[in-house]
Amino acid sequence: MNRAEARQSRKIRIKKKISGSAERPRLVVFRSNLHLYAQIVDDESGRTLVSTSTLSLRKNNVEAGANKNGADMVGKEIARLAKEKNIVKVVFDRNGYLYHGRVKAVADGAREGGLEF
Repeated sequence: MNRAEARQSRKIRIKKKISGSAERPRLVVFRSNLHLYAQIVDDESGRTLVSTSTLSLRKNNVEAGANKNGADMVGKEIARLAKEKNIVKVVFDRNGYLYHGRVKAVADGAREGGLEF
């Protein structure tokens, strides 16, 4: 089993246990080599409520790379956007990634920005 297959099996195992609702949507993190993405999803209606990434931060002239500092900025930005839509409580979905490094930095940034999970 390679790294991608291991992540997929973890992702399926996690997805069985958590889902986002209208009261507590799901905060999903996706990590690539160049960028980090975060979105808040309502699984009941199948809609993405809020999303941001290091790409969208760069468009706003904020220098954010795919490192821990960029992950922290993405977490704070997703929290700010969520507060604008009156979302305070979320369920964190690490999307099969280990809760370490950049994924943990996104979660810490979101908590620092005011999201509860």
